[in-house]
Amino acid sequence: MSKILDILKAPIVFLLRRPVLWFAKKVASSPDRQMVFERLSEIYQDIISNPESKHGSLYKLDFKDNNFIIFSDLHKGNRGRRDEFKAAEKNYLAALEHYDKNGTNYINLGDSEEFWKFNIFQIMQHNKKTFEAERKFVDRKAFYKVYGNHDLFWKIDPFSNMFLWQVYGKAINIYGAIVIRVAYEDGKNIDVFCTHGHQGDRRSDGNNFSIWFVSYIWGPLQGFLGININTPAVVNAEKTLHNRLMYDWSQEQQNVVLVTGHTHQPIFHSYSHIQYLKGLLIEAKEKGDKKLEKELTQKIERHPSQCTEEVNGLPRYKPTYFNAGCGCYADGSLTGIEIKEGKFRLICWNEDESGKPQREVLEELPLEELQQMFFDQ
Repeated sequence: MSKILDILKAPIVFLLRRPVLWFAKKVASSPDRQMVFERLSEIYQDIISNPESKHGSLYKLDFKDNNFIIFSDLHKGNRGRRDEFKAAEKNYLAALEHYDKNGTNYINLGDSEEFWKFNIFQIMQHNKKTFEAERKFVDRKAFYKVYGNHDLFWKIDPFSNMFLWQVYGKAINIYGAIVIRVAYEDGKNIDVFCTHGHQGDRRSDGNNFSIWFVSYIWGPLQGFLGININTPAVVNAEKTLHNRLMYDWSQEQQNVVLVTGHTHQPIFHSYSHIQYLKGLLIEAKEKGDKKLEKELTQKIERHPSQCTEEVNGLPRYKPTYFNAGCGCYADGSLTGIEIKEGKFRLICWNEDESGKPQREVLEELPLEELQQMFFDQ
């Protein structure tokens, strides 16, 4: 039957692929600075000022009790050749087992399920293990599910609550964002603003009709035709622009750290830190340490583009923007952001030489240091 469907599909793809590609390029738009800034500000301000916010919720925590893991952009599908998550499933399940045993809160930061390529029944059928692992966090009331542009289904479909009940055993909230207010002992606060990061995209964050059209028509059509959808996740120029806009918005806020996904590109703070990494890179090159040179180069590339520029004369950098990366790398690895033991950490789950999943800390920043960088200006 599948061979017959492939035969029937081939001429349809042949006829539609070229005109749809042309149309995609015509309607595609890079992130708009004003729109991105307006949407992020609207969502953040509503959450911190309105207990009944339609956008999300505010959670207040003691400085010493932080224990969160943030994963984004899993894009779970049907485990077929178009499923970008299938290689990471083993690492993801191992990571969730580890975090559940440690009583960790889990923020799922959007695009967890890939509805642009697969329908709800395919996703439910082929992700029973991952939903069961996530359900353990739901049962502990430690699961926070944020929607992105590829899983807007959870927000807009009239039957989404029914399907959520089936996979998690109870109704859960679907957030546009959450804010974690970290209280320091001196009475000062820093808000960790967690959202998917597609804000300002007219295609996925516009009016109700455009959201419906992208979710149910445009996205699935491009997936059916095998088109590389023109979003920051696949276009390097848009990655750079998107991350810069997120970073620029966060730098203008008061005591706010922004954590997003969306670009599939893990990013971990700061100008001062990247200068330190550059110094280590020079030393590695002088010593001829190719392995260390490669590792340091990869770390440098995970920072916002403007962090590589000279900023003499500017105010001291504040580490305001982090990106959790994704769970759909070709090698099956999975990146995320931890807030634990008084530290921000960029972590990666991958397989060791024996094929066993392992957790690796790529970079970390003590919250006390973050506090100093915010308040000791």
